Amino acid sequence: MSNKAELSPEQVKKTEDVGNMFNSIAHHYDFLNHFLSFGIDYYWRRRVMKILKKVNPERILDLATGTGDLAILAAENIPKEIVGVDISSAMLHVGKEKIRKRNLQDLIRMEQGAAENLPTEDNYFDLAMVAFGVRNFADLKRGLREINRTLKPGATLIILEFSHPTGLMKPLYNFYSNNILPTVGRIVSKDPRAYTYLPESVAKFPSGKNFDDIMKECGFVNTKMHSLTSGISTIYVGEKSIA
Repeated sequence: MSNKAELSPEQVKKTEDVGNMFNSIAHHYDFLNHFLSFGIDYYWRRRVMKILKKVNPERILDLATGTGDLAILAAENIPKEIVGVDISSAMLHVGKEKIRKRNLQDLIRMEQGAAENLPTEDNYFDLAMVAFGVRNFADLKRGLREINRTLKPGATLIILEFSHPTGLMKPLYNFYSNNILPTVGRIVSKDPRAYTYLPESVAKFPSGKNFDDIMKECGFVNTKMHSLTSGISTIYVGEKSIA
């Protein structure tokens, strides 16, 4: 079952700070996501769904589900069960309303919880997915090991996360994320932290091969990386070892 060892005071504070930040922007989150990405986030999530459909999972964990966008997309694949988990109660509230309006409440269940202590039994899910949330884990390796614990042997993990763009996109992205994005986000959301936190957390995240190595260290095999939009984001795929 779940590893119940306590987080350090610093990790607890990060969890609380991130949760409070997302609570404060929950009602603006979907609009800002789509607006500030120029709608490219729709394409990125659809790429995740292409991988998911090849697996054809019956039970799906959507960790850091937020307002449930990825869980709602996954419902198109007609699984038996989708469980969305997030630390933000306000984001979950928005997500539940979206699910209710689509009459998906019998398929998608939303629960409050953190990656490091998932409220789920061992070897349960056929697939787990995390979109733009893994960098918010208070303890990255422990969160990945918890995901691994909840997956059946041979099951798939798909992670969509911002990364570090290359080439001509790099200076453009850096200017946009450090200047335009925080300004617009602050005006719309009224929270000065939310969209300065984004580029800061992306800069600290061990993307690319570094993250791929961490996935392997945490028990995932057959790992692959798919760079999207000149490296602005990356899809990471791995499987829980059968051994």
